[in-house]
Amino acid sequence: MTGIVDYNAGNIKSVERALSFLGAPYILSKNPAELKNVDRLIFPGVGEAAYAMEQLKKSGFDSFLRDWAAAGRDLLGICLGSQIIFEHSEEGDVDCLGILPGTIRHFDSVWKDANFSGGLKVPHMGWNNLTYKNGSSPLFDGVSQDSDFYFVHSYLIQPSDPAIIKATADYGCQVPACVSKGSVTAFQFHPEKSGQSGLQILKNYVKGDLKC
Repeated sequence: MTGIVDYNAGNIKSVERALSFLGAPYILSKNPAELKNVDRLIFPGVGEAAYAMEQLKKSGFDSFLRDWAAAGRDLLGICLGSQIIFEHSEEGDVDCLGILPGTIRHFDSVWKDANFSGGLKVPHMGWNNLTYKNGSSPLFDGVSQDSDFYFVHSYLIQPSDPAIIKATADYGCQVPACVSKGSVTAFQFHPEKSGQSGLQILKNYVKGDLKC
């Protein structure tokens, strides 16, 4: 069974539709206690980091997610959920969950350090293809390199350890599109909005619950 974390900052409906299409059972809850016995978690998110952290603290999901990851249980972050698993975000200058070491920075900040001035629009919005890195991730099984995925974000992950980056997209810099360490994997893009390639990723994640 898959649990979906509902903390008033998630792209919940599209995740639910994708899992329903796959025939994968799930529980959606605002209460951490109702998700403690699921096999894996999906931690989605859209919106602003400081607001999201406020909601996580109010609900108790902040400590729940830290403990979940520390216990080596499967956790999948999507979009904002891929960012606030790190230590700190420039968006709202907020401390985040600290599950993985690294920071979240605005594109303009990263581009300035890289001396890039190509005039690309922010947010990075629309379809972009991936390049696999560092052995990729098992969740990409059946998904060819250079497949397109749907992105919407103004901030990007800057992991302390570049070895955890499993795929990148090119948008004025190398955007970490997938990071993975231990039982924690996170996608900056939206697999649930990325057609067949995205569905294949989610299918790989929930395959233990699928009949075929």
